[in-house]
Amino acid sequence: QVQLVESGGGLVQPGGSLRLSCAASGSIFSSYAMGWYRQAPGKQRELVASISSGGSTNYADSVKGRFAISRNSAKNTVYLQMDTLKPEDTALYYCNAGRTDSRHSYYPYNYWGQGTQVTVSS
Repeated sequence: QVQLVESGGGLVQPGGSLRLSCAASGSIFSSYAMGWYRQAPGKQRELVASISSGGSTNYADSVKGRFAISRNSAKNTVYLQMDTLKPEDTALYYCNAGRTDSRHSYYPYNYWGQGTQVTVSS
């Protein structure tokens, strides 16, 4: 079992930055790949970024060059640094524990946090 708690969301102006955190407890954090998803009103949940247990990262095309995922195994925490934010980044952001394959494709397990709201607006 893994418990996940997200934090760091808020209201930010276009072009601004936020850093989301996801604290994990329970099973061995370092053995899981981790992913950040987001869901905007009326839209499906989408994978934004993932990081393997070995530190390999992958990003959705819409956030490449603007977002960066990282993990700190000593703190059992995964981060999502979001820069140059756009109004279309507005969504509820969720942390997830899962696995990756040799092509760095991400497969979520049914371990989700409660989400943290990110609103990008002037």
